[in-house]
Amino acid sequence: MARNEPTQVAEGPEGHRTPARRKAVRYAVPVAVAGVAAATIGLVPALAKSGDPDLPKISAEDLIAKVAKSDVQQMSGSVKVTTDLGLPSLPGGASLGALGGGHDGKKGGADVSPQAKLTELASGSHTLRVAVDGPDKQRVSIVEPAAEYSLIRNGDQVWAYDSGSNTVHHSTAPRDKADAKGHSGPEELKGASPQELAKKALSAVDDSTSVSVGGTAKVAGRDAYQLVVKPKAEESTVGAVRIAVDAKTGVPLKFTLSPKSGGKAAIDAAFTKVDFAKPAASTFDFTPPKGAKVTEDKGKGDGAQREHKGALPATPGEMSGFDVVGKNWTSIAQFKAPAGASKDAKAKGGALGKNAGGAGALLDTLGTKVSGPFGSGHVFSTRLVNVLMTDDGRVYAGAVTKEALIKAATK
Repeated sequence: MARNEPTQVAEGPEGHRTPARRKAVRYAVPVAVAGVAAATIGLVPALAKSGDPDLPKISAEDLIAKVAKSDVQQMSGSVKVTTDLGLPSLPGGASLGALGGGHDGKKGGADVSPQAKLTELASGSHTLRVAVDGPDKQRVSIVEPAAEYSLIRNGDQVWAYDSGSNTVHHSTAPRDKADAKGHSGPEELKGASPQELAKKALSAVDDSTSVSVGGTAKVAGRDAYQLVVKPKAEESTVGAVRIAVDAKTGVPLKFTLSPKSGGKAAIDAAFTKVDFAKPAASTFDFTPPKGAKVTEDKGKGDGAQREHKGALPATPGEMSGFDVVGKNWTSIAQFKAPAGASKDAKAKGGALGKNAGGAGALLDTLGTKVSGPFGSGHVFSTRLVNVLMTDDGRVYAGAVTKEALIKAATK
């Protein structure tokens, strides 16, 4: 195996404010990952301890450049996704990771929007099948034991299909919004791919980051270098990010994020099978099955989101006072709680309004009471993400320590 000495990266891309993940933080119990990696991903078969490929030496800088130059336009395969953020359980044993996904609240109904499916990826283990042929032909399927959810883009036609409810949503995607490097899959679900997760992590590389090449590995039967990224900031809850980069194409094949607190990975996405040949054209064909309930997008170019907007978490642009403070590994998203909660705060003297008794007791169970110069509130913690919700309706969230959130709220 080639030996690679750790390389410190002295300079990197300019830090920039990254938008909050599509799984925007809900005001009751926010669980979104702010700033570093989306949401959402965990435990696949461990890399072999022996038999790792013997590859030519490469520096960390050159390996990062190899990833940046990668422009694979055609590929297909299977991705194993598992998330273990350590989310608390609601009374009765329900997982917070299941909030927001699957159903629209109507009897027998189902939410087929990509955003809802992303919420489901925030916990547990999932298998994705992906296929890409350029920027406007993509297919991502989430395969579950008893059902399958597919999002298909073929030109400007976008279909979302949930086999469990036999529900279809059809919309039109503007061609001018096509991703020139479309190998990550349809935009709504590409945040779960190893490529997109690696892209977000590498965008945070600067003088606050230590980067090294940590040997080699076999992933999905292919030779890969292992890039190890470690934040230096004490406030970050990210221990390390390990990215397996295909030695031939530069495509990230595996992404693993480990929390600073230790234990198993909190986020991990890995190809178990991958093929860089051109997928069959029929892969991107879709005809609604007989008897399926089909809904059509009522707007132009807004995808499946418009139909389900009322049932989805707010996007950053819809959040009052949304902003990102700090940069890269210490980024903190801050915004006001939803309008309804803010209104109750003014009318009843608290963000929880007339339901403050029961809801307050629930918050006490799920979070930790805190107070300081900013006022008072609750901190909700996972193995990776901490969220501070103040009693006057402000929310601060990020992959940072509780102390960093309190400091941000105090400013």
